[in-house]
Amino acid sequence: MRYDLIDLRLFRTVVVEGSITAGAARLHLSLPSASARIRALEHHAGVDLLVRGRRGVRPTPTGSALARHAGDVLDDLGRLEGAVAGYRRPAGTPLTLLAGSSAMRRLVPRALVSFLVAHPDVDVVTRERRSADSVRMLADGQADLGVVVVDAREDPRRAEDRLTDDSLVVVGPAGGAPAGREAMTFAEVAEHPLVGLEPDAPLTLTLEANLGEHAPVPRHRGRAVDLGTVVDLAAAGVGLAVVPRHVVDPARGLAVCELAEPFARRTLVLRRGARPGPGVEDLADHLRRGARDAASVST
Repeated sequence: MRYDLIDLRLFRTVVVEGSITAGAARLHLSLPSASARIRALEHHAGVDLLVRGRRGVRPTPTGSALARHAGDVLDDLGRLEGAVAGYRRPAGTPLTLLAGSSAMRRLVPRALVSFLVAHPDVDVVTRERRSADSVRMLADGQADLGVVVVDAREDPRRAEDRLTDDSLVVVGPAGGAPAGREAMTFAEVAEHPLVGLEPDAPLTLTLEANLGEHAPVPRHRGRAVDLGTVVDLAAAGVGLAVVPRHVVDPARGLAVCELAEPFARRTLVLRRGARPGPGVEDLADHLRRGARDAASVST
């Protein structure tokens, strides 16, 4: 069976968006054309690839496998295009790196320093974005590289693309509510005052999206612009915090336990743009090295 690259890109986008309509709009296709392409894929596969519902679509097991392998093919194509683009990319055009709040705490700054020192002729622009927005921008060719969050139960497409565990934990002062606990649900956490990031921060939006409209609404005593300040506030006893484990220094002796929610098990991985520019793989290497160095320090 031959696969059309537009069909593969459409199917992966539909799975990411959870909607054929949104996937079609993202790739500037009409809805009838996109629907016909998806049906043709299912016909050739001989099995349903999507489960249709009133609120959108979700992949069947076969559809998940197709989306994953389609991602591999499109990533390889992106590397091929990037290698060729290196000869026509205007000199001085900066690389665009996308990442969420968690990666912007330590991983991205450290990798950026080492990369820019080692590559004086390459410029980099970093932008903080939610993972879903990063995936869309990468697919649209609006960025070269992204550090995004995936469910820890979902294997990265390549082992080398995995950077570090990004699972969410509950943090409080030594002897505080998380002390002696293996895990707390968000409902239990919300019984206490909280501290967190600003309302429009990627981590805040991710929590709200996953908890849903029926989740308890906690009292936030303070909101900060960076995770370091959030951890400092939690350490001082101002309120509990929900943050990625890797931003908490184990030497501080804080009370820490798992957040007992399905979405809390997360992994930071690398994703490349549809048309990555020269220097992307070097920047990816610095991010991987930074993740390894951080892991060795925390153990």
